[in-house]
Amino acid sequence: MAELLRAQVMALEANFCRVKLQQPGPAGQQILLCTRRSRLAHQGEQVMVGDWVGLDGVDWLDGRAAIAALEPRSSSLQRPALANADRVVVVVALAQPSLDAQGLSRFLLSAEATGLEVLPVLSKADLVSSEQCLEWLERLRSWGYEPHSIAHGKVQALEGLRLRLCPGISVLCGPSGVGKTSLLNALLPDLQLRTAAVSGKLQRGRHTTRHVELFPLAPNALLADTPGFNRPELPPNPGEFASLFPEIRQQLRAGRRCRFNDCRHLQEPGCGLERSWERYGLYQSLMQDQL
Repeated sequence: MAELLRAQVMALEANFCRVKLQQPGPAGQQILLCTRRSRLAHQGEQVMVGDWVGLDGVDWLDGRAAIAALEPRSSSLQRPALANADRVVVVVALAQPSLDAQGLSRFLLSAEATGLEVLPVLSKADLVSSEQCLEWLERLRSWGYEPHSIAHGKVQALEGLRLRLCPGISVLCGPSGVGKTSLLNALLPDLQLRTAAVSGKLQRGRHTTRHVELFPLAPNALLADTPGFNRPELPPNPGEFASLFPEIRQQLRAGRRCRFNDCRHLQEPGCGLERSWERYGLYQSLMQDQL
């Protein structure tokens, strides 16, 4: 039996998968358009963008092949549908639309629920004062993050962000209209993806991305562009909320302990956590809403 060719799924297009070969073909081909073997569906295996796959039936002349096998995934996201991601880049704007702590926190919590590294990126820094930008950066650091800010035309900040996205697959998320597609265009100028203006009435952008697609950022790094959404989904189980706050994780790592293992860190007797951190009120409100 011939050895399968290894490739990674870059996009799903109708009934086809566009894949990039790990090793170029005989004429230097790197991209093939593939169908999926029916046995994968019979085995309940769904091909996702980001999957590493094995190919057979390669037609080098027409640039076609068939996906015959799926490799195990290191991670799997359902919204967006993406395999083997390494980090979630939460892109929010400092202005147009304006930024608020609760809305930002909801996106961060949704990103934390993936179990991946979370990187907040503050876009449109050129639309606010340097003091306002620094205030938000310091605020996010106090929450337990290492944020990054970007401004239109600031090449140095953009290159610093590029380095932080290597290696692995980074998936962009955040409200529509905050500049995710513009960020992709800046990082990858040859793409020239379509952008849309922010609605003045609703202060929300129109969706410009219709499907998940991977774009090469560096030899060992890919960016995933995904359809924008304006309100993230919080985990349905309130018992998961504590693990989604870096402030709580840091206290537990520092040795703080609660009297009971199932402590919800609200008003339980013997709770060992400090309550002076900024987002404790938000945590308390979310927990009480879900209980």
